[in-house]
Amino acid sequence: MSDKTPRVRKKRREILVSLLFFLNREQKLAVDRWLRGRKEYREVREADFVIVSPPKSGRTWMRMMLSRFFQVRYDLPGNKLLGYDNYHRLNPEIPRIRFTHDRYINLYTGNKDSKRDFYQKKVILLVRDPRDVVVSNYFQWINCVNPYKKKLLNIPDNPEQVPIFEYAMTQQFGIPRTVDFLNAWAGELEKTRSYLRIRYEDMRKEPAAILRQVLSFMGVDATEEEINGVVEWTSFENMRKLEQNRTFDTGSRRMMIKDPDNPAAFKVRRGKVGGYTDYFTVQEQEAIDELIARIAPVYGYSPRSSRPPE
Repeated sequence: MSDKTPRVRKKRREILVSLLFFLNREQKLAVDRWLRGRKEYREVREADFVIVSPPKSGRTWMRMMLSRFFQVRYDLPGNKLLGYDNYHRLNPEIPRIRFTHDRYINLYTGNKDSKRDFYQKKVILLVRDPRDVVVSNYFQWINCVNPYKKKLLNIPDNPEQVPIFEYAMTQQFGIPRTVDFLNAWAGELEKTRSYLRIRYEDMRKEPAAILRQVLSFMGVDATEEEINGVVEWTSFENMRKLEQNRTFDTGSRRMMIKDPDNPAAFKVRRGKVGGYTDYFTVQEQEAIDELIARIAPVYGYSPRSSRPPE
C-alpha cells in the first residue's frame, strides 16, 4: 500500500500520538489536532481546488456527485469515492480536490484571524442553513461519533443527557459555531484566487444546475447525459441504498453505516430543507432566530419571523 494513501497517513498519526505516553489526554489531543492541521495545510497547498464547508452541509452529496462524474467519464472503480488525490493518481486529468471543514489548518499555521491559508487557492464554499446543520449534527453525535472523536471535537460524551435545543444553542458546537464560520468566510472568500459559493438549498432545488456550475468552475465541460446520469445516481433514495449496501471501500469511515436498523444513523439521513422546525418549539425557534439574524446577508439565511408569509 502506498505511503501516500489516507489510511497509511492516518495510521502513522495514530502511532505517533500513542507514543506520547508522557503527555496527558488534553496534550495528546492538542498534538493530534496539530498533526491534522499540518496534513490539511500540505494538501490544501497542493490541491487544484478546495471545497470548504461546515459539517453536515452537503459535502458527502457533493463528493458523491463528483465521484460519479469522474468514475463514468474515466472508467474508474465504482466502489472508490473521490478523496484528495486518489483519482488524480489514477488519471492526471482529474484535479486534486481537497474537501475540508476548515477545522484544524489554523492550529498548524496560526492564521486564526484570517483565511490566509486559502488565499492562493480556487475555493468552492458550500454552505447550509445553520438550523438544519445543527439538527443533522445532533443526530450524528448521538448515533455515529466515536468517543475519541467526541473528545477531539470538544463535544460532550453524554448525548442522552443533552436536549437538542441546548445542543443547538451552545457556542462551542451548536448554531453559534456555524454562524461564526459563515461570517468569517463572508469577509474572506473574495480574497481567494477564485471562488464559487454554493448553497445546499440550491443543490436540493436544482442539483443538475449546481453540478454543472461546479464542473464549469473546475474547467470541465459536461454533457447533459453525464449530468443527468450523475443526478439520478446521487438521488437521496439511491444514496441511502448505496450506504445500506456498504457499496464503498473508501479507506476511511465515509458512507460506512453504523447501524442499518436505525434510520437516524445513516450518513444520508433526511436532507430536508427547513426540517429543523420538526425539532424545536415556536419559542425555541424564536431564540434560534436571534442567532440567525447575525449571519452575513450574502448567504440569504434569515429568521423565519422576517420572511413574507408562504
